[in-house]
Amino acid sequence: MRAAETRPSGGGQGPGAAAGGALSWTDRLWYERHPLALALAPLGWIFCTGAWLRRWLYLSGARRAERLPVPVVVVGNITAGGTGKTPLVVWIARFLRDHGFRPGVIARGYRGSSPNWPRVVTPESDPVLVGDEPVVIARRAACPVVAGPDRVKSARAVMTTGGCNVVVSDDGLQALALARIAEVAVLDGDRRFGNGRCLPAGPLRERPSRLRTVDLVVARGRAQRGEYAMTYRPGRLRNVVDDRTEVEPEGLARRAVHAVAGIGNPAAFFGQLRTLGLAPIEHRFADHHGYAPADLDFGDDLPVVMTEKDAVKCRGFASERTWYLPVEAVLEPGFGEHLLTLLGRGVPDGQQAS
Repeated sequence: MRAAETRPSGGGQGPGAAAGGALSWTDRLWYERHPLALALAPLGWIFCTGAWLRRWLYLSGARRAERLPVPVVVVGNITAGGTGKTPLVVWIARFLRDHGFRPGVIARGYRGSSPNWPRVVTPESDPVLVGDEPVVIARRAACPVVAGPDRVKSARAVMTTGGCNVVVSDDGLQALALARIAEVAVLDGDRRFGNGRCLPAGPLRERPSRLRTVDLVVARGRAQRGEYAMTYRPGRLRNVVDDRTEVEPEGLARRAVHAVAGIGNPAAFFGQLRTLGLAPIEHRFADHHGYAPADLDFGDDLPVVMTEKDAVKCRGFASERTWYLPVEAVLEPGFGEHLLTLLGRGVPDGQQAS
């Protein structure tokens, strides 16, 4: 078993543990007063200065962003780690489709090993080749998805292959080579900016002042003034081997489960399982972890519950005792209306964003 960290159910302390569970090493560094953060601070200054300089080059016209014939909506964040981008991208794609658009989604395909990019992603695509998040989006968004490190090429590919008239970029707030009509920044409403330092001393990719330049700010959980709150609506547990088999959490044979999470903020997932009445034995893996059968062998017959992002990488070897928890983003109605306004369209009479 190669879990990075295994812990019994229990509460943590500090902002990084607000959702339940103990802090990982990076959480302790970024979200608590860790002495190493001060030692790494000079590297953080260099990192954020580089981000500012890169942005200035585009704003000044020294570099030109590629403008496509269709609008581009970028969904990203200014912190490393899980903030909820992927569920929000799925929500936006579905919302735009419901309001008459033909959306397509592009993603970087992080850790994908494909020899050829850009690459069309389907629900059956191999996450080893294209990355885990694009496969989840293809399964949930029901629209064309293309992955690749060059976002301009990916955007052109999704327009060509999918006939899309709007492109939604999963991440890419700092990928300024692609011009955009709207920027959506996603925050963890509990953890916010951590210790306020830039990578690697803290979680920041850019300074918090960057949020004043985006069009919409979404906070997963607690939102502050000027931000739209986003929550998760959990669905029924689905079997990793047979996606058609579903069960309510209380329908599992045992309340104790092995909880597996290879995401940016595992504590949020573990806390969600507790709110559903389960008693998770926590198994933390690195974000985007490449799973092997030994990772799910815990030497007992307890059920194993994981995120959908983990499940797409375990379908080939998971047992029938392995389940995943699908979630859907829930946004305030005003968010969708604001997005349509940015795209040059209003909400039709009698319809509300949902």
